[in-house]
Amino acid sequence: MAKIKVLLADDQELILESLHIVLSMEEDLEIVGLAKNGEEAVKGCEQFMPDIVLMDVNMPVMDGVAATALIKERMPAIKIIMLTSYKEVEYVLSALSYGAEGYLLKAIHPRDLAAGIRVVHAGGTLISQEMASKMIKNINMVTPAKNNEFGLTAREIEVLHKLAAGLRNQEIAEVLHLSEGTVKNYISTIYSKLNVKGRRDAARKARDSGITNH
Repeated sequence: MAKIKVLLADDQELILESLHIVLSMEEDLEIVGLAKNGEEAVKGCEQFMPDIVLMDVNMPVMDGVAATALIKERMPAIKIIMLTSYKEVEYVLSALSYGAEGYLLKAIHPRDLAAGIRVVHAGGTLISQEMASKMIKNINMVTPAKNNEFGLTAREIEVLHKLAAGLRNQEIAEVLHLSEGTVKNYISTIYSKLNVKGRRDAARKARDSGITNH
């Protein structure tokens, strides 16, 4: 029987090592790579083509959400499970919107973690009832027609608001608790959706279309 190839991404050495040890004990799982940040996770996926990535949300260089977006764009067959703490619901919603298959809390029992990997590998998703209702609420919040004629997500609209208010990337990152790399990714997506070249054009288009009031 072919083993399920798993790549682990977490910036905490201790968590990475314990996940590696625990999951290696499962006969049907094979750990093919370890990554300490989102950039390494993307490279690891290109190198090892795992079936599943266990992706920490908060990591340096590139966070788990930005890495998920890139992996899903380049290698959509790879399935991604976000590893998260209770506080990181917003990030999980972003990751799910990019195509992540679900999330598991870091405090989970190792046996349940292995079971979760098998569920996703078999084509299932891991989303709690609570998270599903949060997602639906978020979707409902973003659907005013004028906000969404460009297909912007809730998070992109937030970033655009800050950008239109004149905040720099670093300031936007601090206010929205994102990494600067993630903010850059959002801004380039916003530019392409609005079909503009720079901040001033983006702010003007957002104002003209009623997305922002600045």
